[in-house]
Amino acid sequence: MRDIKATRKQLEQRLSELGAKVEEIEDDLRTPRSASWEDRATEIEGDEVLGALEGSAVGEIDDIRAALKRIEDGTYGICSRCGEDIDERRLEVLPYAT
Repeated sequence: MRDIKATRKQLEQRLSELGAKVEEIEDDLRTPRSASWEDRATEIEGDEVLGALEGSAVGEIDDIRAALKRIEDGTYGICSRCGEDIDERRLEVLPYAT
């Protein structure tokens, strides 16, 4: 079985990184926009990309928080569908796998 303390630390580190990323994106999205129509069109396209990135980061944050809860509950590493142990190699690649 994986070292739960190391896994928790890895998940908490990633959670911190994602939190900082989301804050940075939100700051960028709140930045005043240009008065020029051409510049505004480009900025709107950029905002759409930033919004998608933020959505992805928020989804991963939710997954990580759920994994940390499973660690606390003692159910980490157990498949939520079948109840069998999740393969160690899968958890190495995706430590918040359900």
